[in-house]
Amino acid sequence: MAITVEKPGIDGLNEAVAALREWQSEGVAWQLHPGDLGWFWRNGADATAAAVRLWRRDGRILAVGFLDGADLLRLTTAPDLRRDEELARQLAEDVAAPERGVLPEGQVSVEAPMDALLQDVLPGHGWHVDEEEPWTPLSLDLTEPVKAPDLRIETVGADLAAEWAEVIGASFTRSTFTAEKWRTMAAGAPYADARCLLGYDGQGAAVAAVAVWSAGPGKPGLLEPMGVHRDQRGHGYGRAITVAAAAALQELGSSSATVNTPSSNVAAVTTYKSGGFRPWPETRDLTRDA
Repeated sequence: MAITVEKPGIDGLNEAVAALREWQSEGVAWQLHPGDLGWFWRNGADATAAAVRLWRRDGRILAVGFLDGADLLRLTTAPDLRRDEELARQLAEDVAAPERGVLPEGQVSVEAPMDALLQDVLPGHGWHVDEEEPWTPLSLDLTEPVKAPDLRIETVGADLAAEWAEVIGASFTRSTFTAEKWRTMAAGAPYADARCLLGYDGQGAAVAAVAVWSAGPGKPGLLEPMGVHRDQRGHGYGRAITVAAAAALQELGSSSATVNTPSSNVAAVTTYKSGGFRPWPETRDLTRDA
């Protein structure tokens, strides 16, 4: 049977999320997580469906791709197909040809697991490793109890959505996050295994926020996003909310807490390390110049 690429539509999003949940496991290279789709879901189900690509053979999903912006495709494959030659060739051909509806013309990038055969195949199609923007994945083993942080933590529901949105908005430059986007995100399929947390200082002000995404019991969970209000930095709130996030994932049954951040964001990498997270080897995208 031939391998085909498709846009799943809203009805197919649950299938994509289920595949990503199934593929998560310890001891494998960094890969796309259902929480990545869950965070993007703030833009709505229609936008999320438009950003997802599925590769199938005889009905089975072989790979899931996610357009995290117009020029970056993040993808992963079923674990047993990570080194499959037919799939790697098909992925390379599809991402290289704009008419196939995966990536547009011009400068574009692909993020794929570092052990995927695609990493070897794409350079033969005019791509190169992006040496300028490495990323640092980090993880925290959750097999041991996580000590509660010295910060009041609240789990966010609709009543705290506006506060969570305000802290996230004050944590990231040019953020457009709103309480309505939180409600849209929380209505998405990935949020069934997710939790948003708010951290408060001694005066009762919300100072830090995080979302955590479980992939199911015994599987790695994801932090995305984590932020500290720009006016409240330098007090250890980033470390505290990070530890709270790990504790929440532990309660959800996750085997580890994971996060991925640009290596150039030294403050973020340092914060995660201070919370007990250990860095993995850096990852790099594959890029095709304009």
